[in-house]
Amino acid sequence: MPEGHSVHRIARQFAVNVVGRRVAASSPQGRFAEGAALLDGRFATRVRAVGKQMFLEFDDAVWLRVHLGMYGAWDFAGQISVDATIASANGRMGQTNQRGTDEQILDAAGENSLTSIGAPRRSRVRMSEQTTGLAGEDEWPPPVVGQVRLRLLTDVTCADLRGPTACEVLSADEVAQVIAKLGPDPLVDDVHEGEERFVAAVRRKPTPIGLLLMDQSIVSGIGNVYRAELLFRARLDPHTPGRDVPEETVREIWRDWVRLLRVGVETGQMMTMDDLDPEAYRLALANRDDRHWVYHRTGLPCRRCGTSVVLEEMGARKLYWCPGCQT
Repeated sequence: MPEGHSVHRIARQFAVNVVGRRVAASSPQGRFAEGAALLDGRFATRVRAVGKQMFLEFDDAVWLRVHLGMYGAWDFAGQISVDATIASANGRMGQTNQRGTDEQILDAAGENSLTSIGAPRRSRVRMSEQTTGLAGEDEWPPPVVGQVRLRLLTDVTCADLRGPTACEVLSADEVAQVIAKLGPDPLVDDVHEGEERFVAAVRRKPTPIGLLLMDQSIVSGIGNVYRAELLFRARLDPHTPGRDVPEETVREIWRDWVRLLRVGVETGQMMTMDDLDPEAYRLALANRDDRHWVYHRTGLPCRRCGTSVVLEEMGARKLYWCPGCQT
């Protein structure tokens, strides 16, 4: 499932390439025809990401809400400029100047791709090496491929939405109601106020911390990967009731989430291992198996203590954890 870092990257890409432009909206698949008709011909005026949801505002306070869910993704084509806040000095998406890494490094699934953000998939669009360039210039607009729920088209940029859990047109009041139900997001809310909300919510719950971290009303943006990694980094048993987790540990989980989310937005990848030398960091950017402590490592020895990493189901999702380090 696309987690919070992906949605923030998508919103920033919309801010640079779509906001401030008139948009032609359509639903090639047909499942969002009425909603697309309400958006068609409007100017995009603002975009917000909160946790795993994106909200794109159009004129007359008409909003598009998208929740990618398990399988959703946005595919981009055409002239695409990179948001400077998630690009390195020479400006290509997915680059980082950390630990001596100064060129674009993509993982095998294209997780930090400029052309497809969300559920990993092979992009259908050929991108040039320039920060801003026309992809798919042989045919414009680009042909529709597969089941496209919503296509948003400016004069030079195309954004195709596939497989979302939610795609709907809302009023400003309805957007406010949705956001009010969400837990704090470190990139949206005041970090210190968010910490206090998170600590208070966790510490009053008898629910296992492994479930609380996936509850979007408790904290926004954390999914299966970040849950496993945050709990490992905190050396915390996933089954511990929230109210029994020491307050300082809860605070450190929040602060760790703040750090990891920012890294994820910068690199486009859920990088959860620290203190890697430059070569190890490059490998981690390129290979998902090299960037996590416990996620997707069932039966393999823990990187810290050697105990076999276990897999169980919690909240109908796969949970990876180390019984040696986390009990």
